[in-house]
This record gives sequence, structure tokens and C-alpha cells, in this order.
Amino acid sequence: MYARPITRRDVFLVLFGACSMYIWSFIFNRPREHSVLLSTPIDLNINEPEPNVSTPNAPTTVSTTAPPERDRDPLIGPSDPMTSLPHTSILAHAPGWTLFKNLYMANGTLLIVSPSNDSFPPIRMMTSPGYPAEATPEDMALREPKAEHMDFLTPEQAEKRWKASGTESTTYRVWSVKGNTILFNDPRQFLRHYYHFVAELILGTWAFWHGAFTKPSSDNSLSLSYSNASYPPPIHRVIFAHSDSDGWHDNPAFDAYFFRAALPYVTVEEQRAWEDRIVTTVPRSSDLATNRAWHFPLVLLTDRSASFRGPICGRTQRTAAEAWEYMLTKNQLIGVHAARWWDPLRETVWRFAGVNTPDAVNWMKQSFNREGLATKSDKEVTPSLVREGAFQELLPVPQKIVITYISRQLGPRRKLLDDAHDDLLLAISELVTRRKVKGEEWEFRHVNAQRLSKDEQIRMAADSTIMLGVHGNGLTHLVFMPPTRFSTVIEIFYPKGFAHDYEWTATAMGMKYFGVWNDTHFTLPNEPTVNYPPGFQENSIPVHGPSVAKLIEDRVDGRI
Repeated sequence: MYARPITRRDVFLVLFGACSMYIWSFIFNRPREHSVLLSTPIDLNINEPEPNVSTPNAPTTVSTTAPPERDRDPLIGPSDPMTSLPHTSILAHAPGWTLFKNLYMANGTLLIVSPSNDSFPPIRMMTSPGYPAEATPEDMALREPKAEHMDFLTPEQAEKRWKASGTESTTYRVWSVKGNTILFNDPRQFLRHYYHFVAELILGTWAFWHGAFTKPSSDNSLSLSYSNASYPPPIHRVIFAHSDSDGWHDNPAFDAYFFRAALPYVTVEEQRAWEDRIVTTVPRSSDLATNRAWHFPLVLLTDRSASFRGPICGRTQRTAAEAWEYMLTKNQLIGVHAARWWDPLRETVWRFAGVNTPDAVNWMKQSFNREGLATKSDKEVTPSLVREGAFQELLPVPQKIVITYISRQLGPRRKLLDDAHDDLLLAISELVTRRKVKGEEWEFRHVNAQRLSKDEQIRMAADSTIMLGVHGNGLTHLVFMPPTRFSTVIEIFYPKGFAHDYEWTATAMGMKYFGVWNDTHFTLPNEPTVNYPPGFQENSIPVHGPSVAKLIEDRVDGRI
């Protein structure tokens, strides 16, 4: 193939192009005063001195070396062995709920470092082996804690056990798990259940955590504000010591939805991670350096079995009752008559779900400056008066009466008789129609939760004045109802059956509660004893629709 020879013109054009590129590159690609230069290689020397402040016109340099100690986030970065062993103390305690400062763990044993154990509650009221619970004497004896589960160390014993050898300075083979921790010592037996996880474990945890850092009310009034309270410190992590991931995720996945919506910043450690911590502290006689421990600066230990050893849980079968009542009697629960202390979680979940119903939005807009909603009561605020609804008249009247019936008819068990179900729907529909004719704002919603998204279910609860249904998981949504003067939960049982689950939760939330046996009802303080008669879990539960409709109307009209 013929090739054209290179001419002088070609050589000129090549040289001209090269010169042009150099000139333009020099003009537009000069380093600017604020360009960022990365220092390499990465150096994580924690003793790196703070760099000198650069001159005004010098390029800004971003160093990848570790920041000086005073600027470092205490929760991240390299961690050194401890140079002292602070003594253990208890900030608050109720059976099954213990808030510790400086708790230690080694070889799976929770260790209290103190010169004396006289100021601590009995270990059996704080912890247990964390085994599943059965109501037999043999099982109850098995769940009693031993020294391998929790024990005491004197400061001298702790120093001898953990002091590092061969060092001039005093250091200990103890590493601090920085931040604030919730240690759930419960078995997965009840974690994998929406009610027990949200309305019992988390509700009790928040009541205790929130109350422990709230300044007691001096006048025993029904405070609705944080003006005299310290907002609780953040929770950095929760540890499920006896449950893997599957163990705390219920089938409808509401446990995880609630947890991530309410506490999105919290780190979760599960059983395997806890076992990892244990393994690193198992001592080996051939290597004394393995005799290590973990230190928790602030940790709330919750234990289901220990709660059941308390008098309140023993009466109500609700572990959260011990936490709630302890803080209430200390006057450390804000606005206890309407669960104001629960608002941070309730309102966070509302926002996550996109709640924009009038009563909920009105409630959120008032934030925590709510003294205008209540006048000081002359009655002493006691657990029994709160649970009987003695202060509910202090709350605002809802803008609209919304009756939400959560049906179980599409589920596998605990269903109404078909005729009774139809009778109930008809009676409540007629009631709402009659009130609407009078010009009142009433609404009736028949809900099959299986057909709604989780966001829709939360929005439904946030728009409810009265929630009713057969005993079951769906009633857990009551914790997302806005507290109002007429907020009510109506639970339908097989006749003569009763359990405290939703009765206790509704009344602790500041709502009125009624249990229904076909055509009769009961409420506090005249609730029956716990009973699970034949038919309790079956699909032939009767209910008299007109009686329930009359109960609702009497409740709104103030007759009961």
C-alpha cells in the first residue's frame, strides 16, 4: 500500500498541537489553594502529634492518621487495656431490671466488683441462667442462678485476677465496651412474639431506662413536660445473650420493623457475638494473659425469670409491670397517666410510618410542652389510680371517634363464630350511622391486618379512638394509639377466659380497658383471675354485637 511522505506542514502541526496542550494544561490544571492532598500511607499511630496549623495560602492537607486523643470519638478507634477497675454500683433496680455502672463479664459470668455485697439485691432478683420457662417446680429450680451466672469480686480479687504482669505502669487485662448497653438475658421463647417483644420487653426497657434518668417530680403532679427532667442518654447497643437473629424476628416481621423504626441508631449483638466475647475471656492455665474481662460502663440487665420473682409481675404476669411500677412510685415517669414517657418511641414510629392523622399530628405538634392539657390533680398519683383511668379526663377530647375492629377471621385460630362476627359488624355499623345522623364525626373500620402493610397498620392505630378485637397479637398496636379522653381497648374472650396481656398494657398506656364475655363486660378494679378454659384458643368464640355497641356508646357518652 502506498504511504504519503511526511511533509514540513505535518511536523509543524504536531509541534503546534503539543505546545498548545502544554500551555492549556498549565493554565487550567494548576493546584488551587483549596485542593485536598491525601497523605499516604495510612498510619494509625495513636501517639501521632497534632499537625501544625498551615499558613493561610498553603494547600489544605487531610491526614489519615488518627486524631489526637482529646478529639477522638470515645466509641470508635483503638482501645487500650484499662488502667483502673472502677467499682460496680447500681443506679436503679426492680426485680428483673437492674441498671449497673461498671459491670464486668468474664467466662460468661457477670461480675460485680465491690468491697461488699451488702448494698446489692439478691442475685436471683437480678439474673438467671436465661433458660426457657416452664411452670413446673423442677423448671423453676433449674432457672435459679448460680455463681457461674453472676458473682462478686472484691477489688483485691479483681486486681489479682486481671492485673497485667511485667509492666511498670498499672494496667489490667480488661477492655471496656464503650457506650451504653441493654443486655437482654431473656430466652428466645418469648422474643419471637410481637406482643412480648414490643409491648413487654421494649416497653419495660424504655420505662426503666427513661425513668432512671428522669428527675423525680417533687409535687407528685401529672407533669406533661420535660422541663424538670433530664432526657435519657442514648442506647448504643442491645445484646441478645440467648437468641440468634431468627429468635427475635417474629413471623409477621413486626419486631424488626418496630425496632429499626424506633431505635434506628442502635447496634444489635446476638448470641453468637456474646459467645465470641465469652470465648476471649476463657482462662487457660498455660497462658495467664488469657484471663481477660469485658467492662460495661453503663448497662441495663433485663431478665424475665428474675422479674417473675417480683410481687408485681407475679400478680400480673407482665415483666414490664415491675419496671413501670417501680418508676411510677419514684415519681420518675413523665405524664404517666398518658404514657408521656413512651412518646419518644411512639412518635418516632409514627413519623417512620408516615402518620398524618389529625389527633396524632396535633399530639406531635405539642411536643413535650403540654402543661396546658392538664391541671394539677388533687389525687395522689398511684399505680392503681392510673390503671383504673382516674386521670383520663385530663386528656384532650379526640377530634373524631374512630372505632377499629381488628378481625382474626382470616387467621388459623381464636376466631369468632361466623354469625357472631356478622352480628358484631352490623351492630357497630348501625351505631356509627346513628351518630353520624346526629352530625357527629364517627367512623368504623373493619381491619384484616394481613391485608395491610406495616406502615398502613401503624397509621390505622394512630387514627384509632377505640380498638377492639379477640385476644391476640393485633391488639399490640394499641401502643401506637394517641392518648385521648376516650382512648379505649375492648378485648373479646371466650367466656370465663382472661389474660393480663392487653389489660395491663392498655391501662399502663393511660387508656380505658374492657374485657368482654359474650354479652357481659368487666373492667378494673374488678378484673377476673387469669384463666384459659377449653375453647380459649379455638374458633367458636361467641360475642353479642349489640352489647358491644352499647358498651362503646356508653363509654363515649361518659356513662362508664
